[in-house]
Amino acid sequence: MREKLAELERKAKHCKLCSLWRFRKKAVFGEGDEHARIMLLGLGPGYWENVKGRPFVGPAGKLLDSLLAAANLKREELYITNVVKCFPPNNSPGEEEVKICTKNYLEKQIEIIKPEIIITLGNLATEWVFKKCKLKTAPMSKIHGSVFLCGGNAVKYVIPMYHPAAALRNPGLRKILLEDWKSIKNFL
Repeated sequence: MREKLAELERKAKHCKLCSLWRFRKKAVFGEGDEHARIMLLGLGPGYWENVKGRPFVGPAGKLLDSLLAAANLKREELYITNVVKCFPPNNSPGEEEVKICTKNYLEKQIEIIKPEIIITLGNLATEWVFKKCKLKTAPMSKIHGSVFLCGGNAVKYVIPMYHPAAALRNPGLRKILLEDWKSIKNFL
């Protein structure tokens, strides 16, 4: 398992299958427990993640750490990754970039790790997972913090959450995010 992930990560670090490689300082493949029951899935690396090569290490990552603590979770118990592995300009990868990256990396990460629960962080991650689980998408304002059964896949549950970066841009979301993470603590 570890070897499969390591080989996949080596490929991601040198990938040139889509145009995002041109903006990459370091690919951000993912990290954490390869036997994790829970996978956190974000959009893609931000500035600091691109510099350091690790997921959620910038300001959004600091907020994420406090949210995880509210749910009695620790990073080392989870597997944290993103839909795309290279820095997307304007935080907006194209449809083709998402398709290439998910097919070549994310889907394989999910197959290897076999998480029971995926907590999606933000709209793009949520839309991608909902599509894979054959769930109907809805605005994040209506579905955040709810638990959805993922039909027909190894993943059993999906929990969509606002992305921590959204709360940094809109401080009114901080309270909502904190309440969502506290409320899923019992489910987890």
